[in-house]
Amino acid sequence: MTRDQIRTLLPVVSLGVLLAAVFWLQPRAMSYFGVNLLFNLAIPLALATIAQMLIIMVNDIDLSIGSFVTFCACVAATLVNDTPLLGYAVLAASVLAYAAMGAIIHARGLPAIVVTLGTSFVWSGLAVLILPSPGGAAPGWVRDLMSLKPIFVPLAIIAPVVIGLVMHLFIKRSSIGVVLQGVGGNERALDRSGWSIIGLKAFAYGLAGLFGVLAGMALVGLTTAADANIALRYTLLSIAGVILGGGEFTGGRVSPIGAVIGALTLTLAASFLSFLRLSPDWQIGAQGAILILVLAARLLISYRRSA
Repeated sequence: MTRDQIRTLLPVVSLGVLLAAVFWLQPRAMSYFGVNLLFNLAIPLALATIAQMLIIMVNDIDLSIGSFVTFCACVAATLVNDTPLLGYAVLAASVLAYAAMGAIIHARGLPAIVVTLGTSFVWSGLAVLILPSPGGAAPGWVRDLMSLKPIFVPLAIIAPVVIGLVMHLFIKRSSIGVVLQGVGGNERALDRSGWSIIGLKAFAYGLAGLFGVLAGMALVGLTTAADANIALRYTLLSIAGVILGGGEFTGGRVSPIGAVIGALTLTLAASFLSFLRLSPDWQIGAQGAILILVLAARLLISYRRSA
């Protein structure tokens, strides 16, 4: 079994173990309605995780994705719903701002972790200005889309799987996807080959911004409203999802399918901990413990194969 196969298999196994534990604790969850309830918020988290994965793929890390998704959710629940033209223009401008942030980080040699931490406060402030108190409403088409009920398998499962497969084909099979991975793997070689690294990083950040917009709109479609704190946890959860899914912080080594499985696992972990009646104050720590266990297993297997 190859190293890449191990990185993909472990999140699948962890998801299967968690799912079996949930079904054992709550057998009634073993139904269409139960599975849909368990993975209810998986779609926006999967989109946010893909956004984070694109940043990690170019050897950066984004500490603003949770605030950005929150900002997009607030825009979708207010401007997009009330004045669609202005709302979509604001969301498009935010994607361009994300791309510009990536270009500036590379051009000035700034640490992405510091810049994105700073911009997280900007996005949070804008979210409060747009929606000072919880409220707003989801645009009709978004609400209708997120309430679809396909036969046999819930949308909460189908959509993340489709997202993972599409991004896998884009990153692993398309020329631009392979080049973007090369930015994280060997930036100097690409530069010597004539590629514009600043342009590639701007593209990666812009694409991440697009997925952040989609995550915000999907979240509003599910919750039918928004507030200025609705997705702040997505920053750490998205990083955890990428790493849980087999990604690494350096070298451009990421797995879109694994990242989506990681997002599904974290979503299910929250439901599992709720069944255990664990206090919400302890749930984040318990999710971290699950992540540590999976990563420890991955490290142990890799060590034994190299020994």
